[in-house]
This record gives sequence, structure tokens and C-alpha cells, in this order.
Amino acid sequence: MNIVIAGIGKMGLTLVDHLVKEGHNITCIDIDPKVVDNVVNVYDVFGIGGNGVSCNILKEAGIEKAQIFISTTHSDELNILNCMIAKKMGAINTIARVRNPEYAMQSSFMRNELGIGLMINPELETANEISRIIRTPSAAKIETFGKGRVELAEIKIERSNPLVDKTLSSLSKTFGVRVLICAVYRKDEVFIPTGDFIIREGDIVHITASHSEMSAFFKAIGVYKQRAKCVIIVGGSRIAYYLAKQLVESKINVKLIENSELRSMELDEVLPKVHVVCGDGTDQNLLIEEGLEEVDAFVALTGIDEENIIVSLYAKQIGIPTVISKVHKTNLLDMARTLNIDSVMSPSAISANYVLQYVRAKQNAQGHNVRTLYKIVNGEVEAVEFLATDKCKFLGVSFKELNLKRDLLIASIIRGNKVIIPSGNDCIEQDDIVIVVAKNLILNDLEDILP
Repeated sequence: MNIVIAGIGKMGLTLVDHLVKEGHNITCIDIDPKVVDNVVNVYDVFGIGGNGVSCNILKEAGIEKAQIFISTTHSDELNILNCMIAKKMGAINTIARVRNPEYAMQSSFMRNELGIGLMINPELETANEISRIIRTPSAAKIETFGKGRVELAEIKIERSNPLVDKTLSSLSKTFGVRVLICAVYRKDEVFIPTGDFIIREGDIVHITASHSEMSAFFKAIGVYKQRAKCVIIVGGSRIAYYLAKQLVESKINVKLIENSELRSMELDEVLPKVHVVCGDGTDQNLLIEEGLEEVDAFVALTGIDEENIIVSLYAKQIGIPTVISKVHKTNLLDMARTLNIDSVMSPSAISANYVLQYVRAKQNAQGHNVRTLYKIVNGEVEAVEFLATDKCKFLGVSFKELNLKRDLLIASIIRGNKVIIPSGNDCIEQDDIVIVVAKNLILNDLEDILP
């Protein structure tokens, strides 16, 4: 597909990285010529220095032949305007990064009247993900499929975990629950495991199951944590605002520490149920004074990645059950994920999932639509949700009769209200929701599971 991206900041660069790997023709526009030179030197893309709102620049970028135009500049208003002009000039689909909560509430109007196909709010999506973890603290990360009926959870295997040295095929009998370990990260290697795979200490495993089975599994292996009742958030960013708002609505006590007096006053006004403290959230004495040792979860959301990492390590060291840190810089992400922090969040990576899902859906030709898509295991594995239509060529054919691609497995099937962890005797039926996990494969359609 021909895709034009205006604004090559952190999110724009993340999108370029993913979309180039998927074989799309990418044209990048940025007002800073140095940014354009850098992206052109690193990736096989066409770059233009200039303003994405300029008709001449868009024409030079080939906007009339673009299937998708994406605007991720620093300005919401500019992104909206860019998309409107690109749409008028021939772009088939448009995507805008829009962070202002007031604009986000007008998404239906933007889509129907202004022709913006997708509005992405990285801060809101990041807050949503952090909120899910705090409400399900047994996992370092948790994603959902089928409107919440199936969960994909990530946990690290500690030495005391009873899964150590167990084969995957023995789990159901040993623990009496129906779960599927669909991906394992071990010492820089990624595995899509088979039944004879043996779990080792230090593995990071990704598990799919229904919510009830997942909870039962966590209890069975002794990693279940009670739902958080009290949370400290450091940093008063937009993410912090969205997160605090969601947590208090879930009856969780929230204390928010922000260094800026003006921002503290703003947050205190718009978040009346949150206890806002004006102070340095990286000050050890202040954290102890505000009750850090007594909280169930700690979230570092300052604007400085290094501060987030250090204060999160401190929180973990004193025994906080759930510690979450935001890291923007790509070069710090992999390092941060090797540290003793429960969850490391990248707003750019989270947003990229939604854009990739949208792009895959627009590529789809067979009707088995990509409904949900997540990149997991440092982006090397993707979990994709499809709807099986009557066009599927292998409806009713058991999996043991199908020759599936290597490094791919069917993680779950949702049939009505029933969640199926499939075996060789199971099959796909019309209207099933099918969750597929694959390593280093691009799945645009359900048919892509076959060679």
C-alpha cells in the first residue's frame, strides 16, 4: 500500500519501522530536513522536507495515490487539518493523532463529517493499558480479544514458580485449568512452543485463556495478586490524568505527585477525587512521607525516561507489588524490559498496534477482517483476532488435517459465549472469532495461516 506519514517524531518513526517491515511504500514528511535525512538514511522510504498541510508538499508526496495518510505532528489541530486536506486531494483513508480530550469526545463527528477514518490518542491508549494491569495485577501486561472474553497475559517465571521444568502438555492435567502458552521469550530468543516445550526459570511467557480460567491459573501457580486498592502516580502528564480518572472511577484510591505547581493546581481542579501533591516524585523522602511503602501499585509517568526507570527500580526494591514505568526512547525500551520492573510502557508502540490493525483491515480482500492486533515479545510476535466468514475455505476441517505455517498457532476460538483452547480435533466454524499467534509473519487474512 502507498502510505504517507506527516510528522516523524517518536510515534511517526515507530510507524515507519513497522510499516516498512510489512512491505508498504512509505513517504515521510517532516518540517525538519535533518529528521527527513535521518529516516531516509535508515529506512527504504521517500522523504520530503516541508509542512504536511501544504498542497504542493502533499502533491509531491503522491497523495492522490495514497491508500492511507497518517498525521502525527505535535499539534492536534494541524493533524486534523492535514487529514482534511489529504482527503480532499485524494487520500482514501486518513489517520490523525489527537491527544486533546475535548477533540477525542468528538470522534464520531470527525469521522462522519471530516472524513478522518481513525483518531489515535497515545496517552489515552497507554492509560487504558496501565489501568488493565492495575486491575489485573498478576500479569505484567494484559491484552484482550473478543470484547474481553479472551485475555493474553504476560508473566515472568521466577525460580519459585511451579511451572519451572514443566512441559506445556502437562499443564492442563497438573493445574486443572485450560490455558495456552502461546509465546516464550528466553535469553533473546523467541519461541512459539509445542507441547513438549519445557518452561525454564527466567522465561517470559505469554498465555491465552478466558478471564475466569486465567484467574484460576494464576491462583494455581501462586502468582495471583489481589486487585489494587491504593496507587501512587508520579508525573502529571496527560497519561496520568486519564489513568487517575479511570482508577478513581473503579473505586481505587489515587495519589498523584506532580512537580509543577501550576499543573498540580490544574489536576486538583479536574480530578476532585484524586489526592494531588505538588512535589518532586523522585525525592525518596517525599515518596516515603506520602506512603509509598503502603501502596499496592506505583506508576512512573514523568517526562524523563531515566527518572521513570530509577524511581520504578526503587519502588520495586522496597517491595511494591506492581510497578509500571513509561519509557519513550526506543533505545532504552529493551534495556528497561530486562530490569526488575513489572511493566514497561511505550505510548508509541501501543499506538502503532492500533494503526497496524487499521492498515491490515484496509488491506483485507477476503472478508476475514483483522479485528484486533497486538505486537508482543518486543514486536517479534503478533497476536491477531479474525472473524471467520463463509468465505473461509477450511471451515469444519480439523486442525490436525490442516498444514499450518511454522511458528504459528491458533491460540483461542470464541464461539458464541464459549471460549475454546483448541486441540487437533477442533476446527473453525463460520462466525467464530479466531485468535492467531505468529512469529515473524504478517497475517492480513485468516487464509494466511496456511502455507
